[in-house]
Amino acid sequence: MTLREKIEKTGSRLFRWRSYLPLLAGGFVVVGMKQFHYPLNSHYWDHAWEAVCLTISFCGFAVRIYTVGHAPPRTSGRNTRQQVADVLNTTGLYSILRHPLYLGNFFIWLGISMFIHLWWVSLMFVLMFLIIYKPIIMAEEKFLKEKFGNEYESWVNMTPAFYPRLKNWKNPKSPFSLKRVLKKEYSGFFAIIASFTCLEVIGDLVVEGKLKLDLMWIILFSIGLITYLTLRTLKKKFII
Repeated sequence: MTLREKIEKTGSRLFRWRSYLPLLAGGFVVVGMKQFHYPLNSHYWDHAWEAVCLTISFCGFAVRIYTVGHAPPRTSGRNTRQQVADVLNTTGLYSILRHPLYLGNFFIWLGISMFIHLWWVSLMFVLMFLIIYKPIIMAEEKFLKEKFGNEYESWVNMTPAFYPRLKNWKNPKSPFSLKRVLKKEYSGFFAIIASFTCLEVIGDLVVEGKLKLDLMWIILFSIGLITYLTLRTLKKKFII
């Protein structure tokens, strides 16, 4: 077995856990929280930085929403048991880069890693992301190459993996499906808000030595939780 084959085999094993693998970087975040402080020793600037980080994460989430919303059935999504691709999606975001969902994931977790404003935490996250997702991407591309052959090769030759080539843009073939987004992405929405809320509470505890709940984060967390429980219930009842 060649080195490439070993990497692809490892990627196939990691595939089902790909949405949770960035959590491994949580250890660095926990260590970094011990050094947490307010930027310029100001709670105001701390809130401003939190807004920047939250914006970066939600930009990544927006990439996921657009990708999933325009994806044909049984292509992009959160399938975990096996790789699925009834058609090769080469329009929309897939016309300018090959892995928009992973790019979205990258920015979601980058925003979270930046929360404690320690450069080495974000750097460790980036390195871990590259190390973990490289085998998964290789395994996925092997699957697509075997299934779609020359069509896949032509697409790869003109479409970068992560860096968008905007001049290649083609409008999505499939109309946007809000129902598909609500069904597949509600848990990601809550995970972002819950992660930031937990870091906010821990950060205030480290700096001020007491449990403190800011009204803004109480409201955001409540919105996230209500949205999650509502959509999960609707999904269980097959309404969405």
